Amino acid sequence: MTHILHRTIHTKMPVAVGGKGIELIDAEGKTYIDASGGAAVSCLGHGHPEVLAVLHEQLDRLAYAHTSFFTTEVTEKLADRLVADAPEGLNHVYFLTGGSEAVEAALKMARQYFVEKGEPQRRHIIARRQSYHGNTLGALATGGNEWRRAQFRPLLVETHHIDPCFAYRFQETGESDEAYAARAADQLEQKILELGPDQVMAFVAETVVGATAGAVPAVADYFKRIRAICDKYGVLLILDEVMCGMGRTGTLHACEQEGVVPDLMTIAKGLGGGYQPIGAVLLHDRIFDAFAQGSGFFHHGHTYTGHPMAAAAGLAVQEVIHRHNLLSNVVDMGDYFESRLIERFGNHHNVGDIRGRGLFRALEFVGDRTSKAPFEPALKLNARVKKEAMARGLMVYPMGGTVDGRAGDHVLLAPPFIVNKQDVDAIVDRLGEAVDAAIASTR
Repeated sequence: MTHILHRTIHTKMPVAVGGKGIELIDAEGKTYIDASGGAAVSCLGHGHPEVLAVLHEQLDRLAYAHTSFFTTEVTEKLADRLVADAPEGLNHVYFLTGGSEAVEAALKMARQYFVEKGEPQRRHIIARRQSYHGNTLGALATGGNEWRRAQFRPLLVETHHIDPCFAYRFQETGESDEAYAARAADQLEQKILELGPDQVMAFVAETVVGATAGAVPAVADYFKRIRAICDKYGVLLILDEVMCGMGRTGTLHACEQEGVVPDLMTIAKGLGGGYQPIGAVLLHDRIFDAFAQGSGFFHHGHTYTGHPMAAAAGLAVQEVIHRHNLLSNVVDMGDYFESRLIERFGNHHNVGDIRGRGLFRALEFVGDRTSKAPFEPALKLNARVKKEAMARGLMVYPMGGTVDGRAGDHVLLAPPFIVNKQDVDAIVDRLGEAVDAAIASTR
């Protein structure tokens, strides 16, 4: 009997009792390769000694101080570290406890920015279908994950959505990447004109789409076009890098690979690597200056904002990544991971697409490769893959509704940055067995 309201009430959960490196251990002594980092969180794996040592030291020094009374040395150091590594112009940081909080704060920053500037009529938020920006009401309203939104729709603020830049599903036969990028980005301009250029507050997008569609990168110059459209109409660009950021795609920030700088960027998961709950918003000078020259404060706050233990974890994780040059390993192992996935699944009858960047990869499953027709949702193939993977000591992150919020299945893979070739081989081998067994069970 459990007194916890688990995510799935009628499922008996294994009890995690330990973790070391890329593995978690349950109460029965079984080990699991964490090939998804939980939810793309555990970028350094589990029990990293350098991070644990820093947390012990911080706990002995100071566990908590409320930010309405104090700043702390460790939060200031983490802010300095993040700004030093951020794209040019993102010179200020607001700390939170996770990704949903970060998105909520970014939306409020966008709104306050225009109020401070004397444009209070700007209120519309545009985002993309098949996106995920969090589970709090503002973030949920912004996201395009229909399965999560459906029952809460009466509580959600009005938002607007355009298609994602999702080449496997939306690029037309014979259409070049450049032509498709232009067509996809044009939807933003058309939506801004429809709503009124002086009425739109922000466009929100995951730089590489995460859980809802499965590691979907944009093509060609899509984000440069998006940046130009936002600039043309004075709309703020908010990039959500909660899942795809902090090194996951091979650069610290995924937007580096797109050659754009957002006005606001949300980060979390890989920021603290799961060692403490932490998220943040990186804000451009122009946002900060509007606040500083206007009301002089940000109308927002949480009890655990800037928590010293969380900041210590974030700083330790980021310094380990720098000290051990782990982004280089993300690139090298990401390339190897892609090659092994293609080798194992490239000709698989039921794998339609293998995609992603760095150590952020996904497989999309189809009933027919030629038509790209998905499996029937009632089969819950994604859940079957997870079950078979767990039975083989492998953790993966599956999701349904990949195509339109109802149909489609994929599995997301986000192993720790410390993986080596032997680890990748083991992940692909176990995943291959799990996928084959899951598909066989549908027949």
